[in-house]
Amino acid sequence: MTALKIALFIVGMAFLLFGYFIFFKKKYFLINDFEDDLKSGRKDEDYAKRVGLTEFVIGIVMLIAGIVLIVFA
Repeated sequence: MTALKIALFIVGMAFLLFGYFIFFKKKYFLINDFEDDLKSGRKDEDYAKRVGLTEFVIGIVMLIAGIVLIVFA
């Protein structure tokens, strides 16, 4: 159970950081092949913002879940 708590915390932190860098810092190169898709017109900047926000929110949820499990379980 301890390994699950630590893994949840680490994965949550990774998602949080990637989402932060993509959504707020606009480091779109973190999304696979996004720059090529942007040049070809298949994807736009709104797509990258949705991906970044989704990862950011999932990271917050997982991080909070990990902290709650560490503290209360």
